[in-house]
Amino acid sequence: MPSYQAVLFDFFGTLTRPVQRGVAHVGTAELLGCPTEILTEVLNRTYYERASGRLGDAEATLRWVCAQAGVHPSDHAVRAAVASRHRAVRADTWLRAEAVPVLAALRQRGLRTGVISDCTHELPAFLPQLAVAPLLDVRVFSVQVGRCKPDPVLYLTACQRLGLAPADCLYVGDGGSQELTGAERAGMTAVQLAAPDLATHMVFNADLDWRGPTLDALGEVLSLVDSYVDVVPAG
Repeated sequence: MPSYQAVLFDFFGTLTRPVQRGVAHVGTAELLGCPTEILTEVLNRTYYERASGRLGDAEATLRWVCAQAGVHPSDHAVRAAVASRHRAVRADTWLRAEAVPVLAALRQRGLRTGVISDCTHELPAFLPQLAVAPLLDVRVFSVQVGRCKPDPVLYLTACQRLGLAPADCLYVGDGGSQELTGAERAGMTAVQLAAPDLATHMVFNADLDWRGPTLDALGEVLSLVDSYVDVVPAG
């Protein structure tokens, strides 16, 4: 049987296609009375503050973002913008064609599966609606845990929820947020998804010095898992 007992995945760029902010985000900026380029700049430079969840719920976080951008919309406008941003992030999110088949195949092999994601409030809200949801045994979101990758707390939280040791887990990610070195430091085996399309993926704090194993396609994780088998001596 496989030497791993679980495979844990990054979400954006790993289980999904590359992500870039689409045109739907323009509507959020308009509701807030903020130029799109200013809102985008603030969102980019405050990503980890927002993804840590330390700014409060989605409305409180967006009010804080508005203050950073120098705009002060009404409560009604903020509520409308929160809903608009949820729709915009969801519109940017498309699962890879391999995501469901790979997760299903891993579970058929008797492995547990899960997601460890740096994210803001939107992903925990809409992930249950995605086709991968029933195939995930554990979901760990930075915005709920209060830490971002590469903090070991995220990885260890997943292990605790699964009842497994880090050494029992394989971690797969595109390398954003230094997640691969973070997984290794937590005691997991890590592998980078280096699919060609990730050249267009929006990444913060990339794992630029990663020299570990890589996969060219998500489906290759199945061959990797199958290659790690415990050989029981005959007789």
